[in-house]
Amino acid sequence: MSYPEQFKGFAIDDPKDWAHPKLTSYQPKNFEPRDVDIEVECCGICASELFALQNGWSHEPLACLSSKYGPKTQVVGHEVVGRVVAVGPEVTLCKVGDRVGLGAQASSCMQCVRCESQNEQYCSNSVGTYCSAYPDGYISQGGYASHVRAHEQFCFPIPLELPSELVAPLQCGGLTVYSPIKRNIADKTNPKVAVIGIGGLGHMAIMISKALGAQVYAISRGYSKKDDAMKMGAHHFVATSEPNWQKDLYDEFDLILNCASSTSALDLDSLLPCLKINCNFVSVGLPHIDEDFRVKPFTFFHNGCNIGSSKLGSRKEAIELMDLAVKHDFRPWVETIKVSEAGVSEGLTRLNEGDVRYRFTLTGFHEFFNTGKQ
Repeated sequence: MSYPEQFKGFAIDDPKDWAHPKLTSYQPKNFEPRDVDIEVECCGICASELFALQNGWSHEPLACLSSKYGPKTQVVGHEVVGRVVAVGPEVTLCKVGDRVGLGAQASSCMQCVRCESQNEQYCSNSVGTYCSAYPDGYISQGGYASHVRAHEQFCFPIPLELPSELVAPLQCGGLTVYSPIKRNIADKTNPKVAVIGIGGLGHMAIMISKALGAQVYAISRGYSKKDDAMKMGAHHFVATSEPNWQKDLYDEFDLILNCASSTSALDLDSLLPCLKINCNFVSVGLPHIDEDFRVKPFTFFHNGCNIGSSKLGSRKEAIELMDLAVKHDFRPWVETIKVSEAGVSEGLTRLNEGDVRYRFTLTGFHEFFNTGKQ
């Protein structure tokens, strides 16, 4: 079962061409019993795409070059919204015609302890929506495309109230911040959350933290985003360029969430003492593979704090997040760009230059690919 036999998308085969993906046709992965084909309506642009296309998270050649079958080029995109156009014989979670979202994960084993405990994003056999190997050797292809194929577990139902171009960024960026926020403050009374980095991830983290009942502190180097942060729902704004900015913030936060995509400028020895006893600094902004954290061991000693990360979110959390967006009426701040070779290049280039407030969504897929007619 396959629909259609060939997908079309915007791809590269060399990181030097990261800003200029070209339209190509390619073979999708083999169709399995619980697979779903999504006809793409729109797709967000995530900073992860820059790292993937530039090969910034690996010292190895692009994974697609070693694909056992299918294309030797790479299509990215993992904030997909579209309609289901085909389902495998064992699919029960969606049906043809449903509007669904697909984030950064396309498959997992569905049998391990992690999958069975609603932590499927941490499955050791997880397959990302792009640049990731399936068990049969196919390298996954993403959503800057006419269609995308994924396991039904990762195709999330979208509430009618959420416009496609605005809900797209919630599929990866929003879910990436929702999961650690909820897991860290769910049992807290009057929690306080600090969000570092007011960008694509951070602006959604502010909205989500507020919707979950937290008092939100937006932390940035300067004041250029203060007005935006307050409009997004932050209760307080902290500029780390100010001398002794942390002086009145010791023992203040139940969670510090780092959403910045670089760690080199983080002063962890000043940030971590702002956590309450045994609370967490969670970093979801993944930097270049050669960057690291710098912190003195004694910094942890005084409040027993922890430092860690978080990966995506579960299906349950994705559905919760979209319901939360409906209930509390928050939406990502999105600029739309019409999909085409030029449009994809514009979005990637502007994101690389930091010229975005605060997410891009590629739209017009039906018009460009001559789809959406069923």
